[in-house]
Amino acid sequence: MSDRLDLTQVEALGDVLSATTEQQRRLSVRGTTNALARRYEEWRQQLLYARGELEALIDFSEDQHFDESPTELCASVATQVEVLRRLIQAHSRNAVRGEMLRNGIAIALLGAPNAGKSSLLNCVVGREAAIVSHEAGTTRDVVEVGIDLGGYFCRLGDTAGLRTAKHAASQSSQMQDVVGQIEKEGMRRAKERAADSDVVVVVLSFEYIDGKYQLYLDTEVMSTAATLVQEKDKVVVVINKQDTSPDPSAREAAVYTTIEALPGISKDRIHLISCKDADTSNANTNPSNEDAGHVQSFLHGLIRHFGAMTAAVTPDLAGGANDADPSIWQDSLGASERHRLLLDQCIGNLDTFLAEVQPNSSSIEVPGADAQEPDIVVAAENLRAAAVCLAKITGRGEAGDVEEVLGVVFEKFCVGK
Repeated sequence: MSDRLDLTQVEALGDVLSATTEQQRRLSVRGTTNALARRYEEWRQQLLYARGELEALIDFSEDQHFDESPTELCASVATQVEVLRRLIQAHSRNAVRGEMLRNGIAIALLGAPNAGKSSLLNCVVGREAAIVSHEAGTTRDVVEVGIDLGGYFCRLGDTAGLRTAKHAASQSSQMQDVVGQIEKEGMRRAKERAADSDVVVVVLSFEYIDGKYQLYLDTEVMSTAATLVQEKDKVVVVINKQDTSPDPSAREAAVYTTIEALPGISKDRIHLISCKDADTSNANTNPSNEDAGHVQSFLHGLIRHFGAMTAAVTPDLAGGANDADPSIWQDSLGASERHRLLLDQCIGNLDTFLAEVQPNSSSIEVPGADAQEPDIVVAAENLRAAAVCLAKITGRGEAGDVEEVLGVVFEKFCVGK
């Protein structure tokens, strides 16, 4: 690679200038090195060499003696391509995590009316960003606030309360319990925002029921949360209004009740808080308590969760290859959305190549079926398309593609003779 800036570095410099949080700055600085460009160029060269082997088979199969049959050669190349595919796939997954850091971690607050979602939002941002009222249904649309949490840029969204609809007789005193059309739309948007978010904070609360304060679990909230829990590492639970239940055993029981109601949620993802105790006016009366209401403890847990969500993943390679070293993959977090789209296109071309050269890779064998000879021309074209995707990332394009492949062919089958 030359000393001049490639396209990946130019893009990263723009990200450095627009970074507003520490994690955004670190991410963009990674991209200003040419480590990504070197890696993409290395992979492109591997694909060119693999394509060169197939091109030589196409051009010289009648004139040269090959130690391997076309099927054997394709199988050998496919083994190399499969390893490369896993490496690129890991890069693509890390690019998604990098986009989360760059564009902001989307967080949705989900819960029943009056559970304390708006109060929690205001505690976190330190101002009255959302209206807090004892009247159910105050929040009808998504209220979103951008905030820096521990160096992570987050888009925190307060949503309409979810509650189970009650069927009331016409003109009865229970009419206020019926969910109206506007509230239904707010609930729909709340569920949609939760489904699209990176993290969902399910806000439960202690409520006065049957003469005592106990954990309230609304059916609509819990069914929605149970669906979201199936997506690994997406849900965090907050149990608000712990100040109404001073008995430690009751609080502990509430945690285990939540675990039973949401199969798959772990205890370390459940936090007991009190937005009332964390309110600024209460904190001022007791300045010695730096974590009134345990909201700060919740936020620290959330930040640790962010770290796990955005850590670089490594490819699953047999034999403990060097590419599995986590330090090597930190730079891949700096890949942009444009990089990821091209990497995904590259993976698609490699998948097509593998399907062409491994038509009988299925574990189901058909008795009497003849092995299908791979189409070498089609296979080579898929490798070419995959290499072009990598070249486009750095701005190289297809320049020099034909000459490089001919160089591989000449080196392999002419110089060695």
